Amino acid sequence: MNVITIEDYKSTYWPKLDSAIDQLLTQSLGDYIPISYEQIYSCVYKCVCQQHSEQMYSDLIKKITNHLERVSKELQASPPDLYIERFNIALGQYMGALQSIVPLFIYMNKFYIETKLNRDLRNDLIKLFTEHVAEKHIYSLMPLLLEAQSTPFWINPSTMANIVKGLYMLRPEWVQMAPALFSKFIPNILPPAVESELEEYAAQDQKLQQELIQEGFSRGDQSRKRAGEELTYNGSASCASSRGCR
Repeated sequence: MNVITIEDYKSTYWPKLDSAIDQLLTQSLGDYIPISYEQIYSCVYKCVCQQHSEQMYSDLIKKITNHLERVSKELQASPPDLYIERFNIALGQYMGALQSIVPLFIYMNKFYIETKLNRDLRNDLIKLFTEHVAEKHIYSLMPLLLEAQSTPFWINPSTMANIVKGLYMLRPEWVQMAPALFSKFIPNILPPAVESELEEYAAQDQKLQQELIQEGFSRGDQSRKRAGEELTYNGSASCASSRGCR
């Protein structure tokens, strides 16, 4: 293998990695990215073998940090009615990108991050999202999630589930901010129900049923039109019988 100098790394190898990372971070879920994974994988391997792991790791962290800071600023500029959905897109897009980025840097992870830093690349990159996006938005996001929880059909139930599960994955202690909300999507968050609480749960279910009826649903006909119009919301049939979609 030819010697790769630091100048070679900066002028030839890192620009290839930088471009590929850019595409992976900004692609929409399901998009096809026209990059050569074999070429990028080989590029990382050569740089690791030539002792450029430390520089490459530093460049990767800086690259992704800058990207996440831009994402955070874009979220801050989002109007309240789009805030939840845009956070969900940002979270999903980033986690999707990690599914490609982490394997591409597997050699750096194995021979530098795990060996010398005693850490893991995926955990480090998830921590970056937590610090530069989630932590900055959690106190704006949580009130909107609680409001959406009490307003049937405000947001798609899958969006609510994705965000709540994502927040729990990023920082489990955030459960304490809204235990009831997290318990609807994360098993065993709350202690087991006791008999004295059964009446309260029954009252909550009855309240949900009343809300659904007011929205235009009857117990026996979930295809009923709402205010004379077709309800086009995906998943409405399953939500009508689920406490987790409130």
